[in-house]
Amino acid sequence: METLGYLIDGFGVALAPHNLMFALLGAFLGTLIGALPGLGPANGVAILIPLAFTLGLRPETALIMLTAVYAGAMYGGRISAILLNIPGDEPAMMTCLDGYPMAQKGKAAEALAISAIASFVGSLLATLGLIVLAPLLAKFALTFGAAEYFALFVLAFATLGGVTGKNPVKTILAAGIGLMIATIGIDSTGTQRYTFGSLHLYEGVDFIIAIVGLFAISELLLFIEDRAGGGKPLVTISKLNLGLRDIVAILPTSLRGGMLGFIAGVLPGAGASLGSFVSYTLEKRLIGRKGHFGYGDPRGVAAPEAGNNGASSGALVPMLTLGVPGSGTTAVLLALLISMNITPGPLMFTQNADIVWGVIAALLIGNFLLLLMNIPLVGIFVKLLSIPPMYLLPIVTMVAFVGIYSISHSSFDLYFMVAFGVIGYLLRKVDIPLVPIILGLLLGPEMETNLRHTLDIANGDWMSLWSSNLSISLWLIAILGLALPCFIGPLLRKRMQLKENT
Repeated sequence: METLGYLIDGFGVALAPHNLMFALLGAFLGTLIGALPGLGPANGVAILIPLAFTLGLRPETALIMLTAVYAGAMYGGRISAILLNIPGDEPAMMTCLDGYPMAQKGKAAEALAISAIASFVGSLLATLGLIVLAPLLAKFALTFGAAEYFALFVLAFATLGGVTGKNPVKTILAAGIGLMIATIGIDSTGTQRYTFGSLHLYEGVDFIIAIVGLFAISELLLFIEDRAGGGKPLVTISKLNLGLRDIVAILPTSLRGGMLGFIAGVLPGAGASLGSFVSYTLEKRLIGRKGHFGYGDPRGVAAPEAGNNGASSGALVPMLTLGVPGSGTTAVLLALLISMNITPGPLMFTQNADIVWGVIAALLIGNFLLLLMNIPLVGIFVKLLSIPPMYLLPIVTMVAFVGIYSISHSSFDLYFMVAFGVIGYLLRKVDIPLVPIILGLLLGPEMETNLRHTLDIANGDWMSLWSSNLSISLWLIAILGLALPCFIGPLLRKRMQLKENT
């Protein structure tokens, strides 16, 4: 009953006219961003964070808008996957396997409608799971001490391989770079570290500048290099011919995919890609020879879309309750909260209950908005794919620069953002992921604080870091999270490549 009362209060926040308007705007912009191949939800949220500061939005309004961008981008990723055989983001990769064959058969409209319905079911199911699980996990997290939190942060870094899907060695290297950047500034003892005498670095590196530079500016540089040409030819979309029987046929698939996706999202490091892959694989095995997976089976479109959208809502659970992002995009959202002086974690459910439950209520409302938006307005999103990037680049660049300048009115921050953009571009060219850098920058200060606190209490005894059963369990899970991707990751990628080839 207590949860229901908080949820009702959350609807009061979410249904405020200005919050509802920004939720609708975020859902629309997110779908547009998701439809553009290569951008993805993390880049989309990073690009639009400066807009929240430029408009002077309150914390709950900014988080509602950017969470809607996140959800919308997960919906939008399916559009280019189905029409161009190019996934808008990595989780939409599995949608290509049956979505594009359906489009080639003249069923593009049906594939887009089925994917939208499956996305709705998966996201709605996961949001309900978030309502039930998040308060319970938040209460459990209140029992954590400094040693347990330090072990939890180690677990977050150890499971990064699932979030990035990259080489584990490069992932660890990127996390180390992020932790190094986090040490810039004046520490708790008043010692200057790596400031080089510059007053601009005394307070450390601003999260927002680093995120916009690493994600948005580096993406612009890659656009200039790789996509400076015109738009891409699209598959022709005929009139929608989808009956009630077709919708009922994909509901069991969508429910199974949504549940699996939610579980994958809750696990730190698993991410939407795993949710999409597992959902598709399980559905293919359940249906067996009765299906035509890989040749345009509607269930092959519904399963991965329900899985990746379920995972996106599930990834908010560890971010809100533990302060540990469950995906790359929630790492960006975590930076937004910290920059607004809000500390994610179990206390957030009591100290900032209006923000937490307002966002959860907005997710429920946003699911219906996205469903209503994605079916009748899909033609608008489709036409966007044919717009040459040279017309989109100036708009994105303007949003990034104006947004960053509006935060501090410092030209130094603009140069710093460009420097991060160039660094991010170079790192992406050698396949070093950016998410671990951001995570290291975000969690580094808290990780150091908890380490200092644990050792101070124990008079410098390092054994205190694994003195409780809970901390030992977290360390063991972290070791497994670090070791398993070295064996399972290459196997999963090999299987996905074989599926694409066949």
